[in-house]
Amino acid sequence: MPTLPREQPEPPLAEPQKARRMAESFGVDAQRYDQARPGYPDALVARIVAGSPGPDVLDVGCGTGIAARQFQAAGCAVLGVEPDARMADFARARGLRVEVATFEAWQPAGRTFDAVIAAQSWHWVDPVAGAVKAARVLRPGGRLAIFGHVYEPPAEVAEPFAAAYRRAAPDSPLNGQPARRPLGLYQAGYATFADRIRETGRFHDPEQWRFDWERSYTRDQWLDLLPTTGGLTRLRPDQLAGILDAVGGAIDSLGGRFTMKYTTLAATAVRAGTH
Repeated sequence: MPTLPREQPEPPLAEPQKARRMAESFGVDAQRYDQARPGYPDALVARIVAGSPGPDVLDVGCGTGIAARQFQAAGCAVLGVEPDARMADFARARGLRVEVATFEAWQPAGRTFDAVIAAQSWHWVDPVAGAVKAARVLRPGGRLAIFGHVYEPPAEVAEPFAAAYRRAAPDSPLNGQPARRPLGLYQAGYATFADRIRETGRFHDPEQWRFDWERSYTRDQWLDLLPTTGGLTRLRPDQLAGILDAVGGAIDSLGGRFTMKYTTLAATAVRAGTH
């Protein structure tokens, strides 16, 4: 998705405090976030479940529980860890057990799991410390699975969005990015995640998975999703309104709807050892 850092493989590591504020801005409207954000391919969930030794799942940065509910539906017992109390409260109201903490600070208290998942959240976790901690809380043969979407709207939607964003937030560092970024950029990010996992020496060789799919959006559906994304959650109402007007007009020119091409990428590995 153009200029929307929630979807990027990694945040700007030189500014961790800004990255953390961005990560914790998504709870501003948790209900909208939960309703508008897409779920994950059933084939991805099934592959993780089938490749794990049991049903106990730890969801790192669970947000409102979008991925967690899919794993619950697949028969898993899920515990979420989420730094934003607003998101955690929403997830709890939907039946998910959640503990409020960053993954780095979270205390497992001796608990272990068959799978550790991170759905669009690992780029807010220290990639080395996070992989080491995941290994520590996984049972032998347990699976770490880091995954997320790459959004790629058609140019007729992406270009007006980028132009409107530049007008609304001219000082944003996001404005240096192209309106549409190549998939290879994200694949490189997930390759880096795999490298960090490999470097711990605690996992079998990581794999990278890819799932391609499409979804049709009406004008209203897309304008409902946009305010939940990282580039927009911290804008003033007038800034946001200008962007939504521009994007809405672009979608109107396409007949009021468009097809979004999604790629869901994953970096995953099985914990080595017997104890």
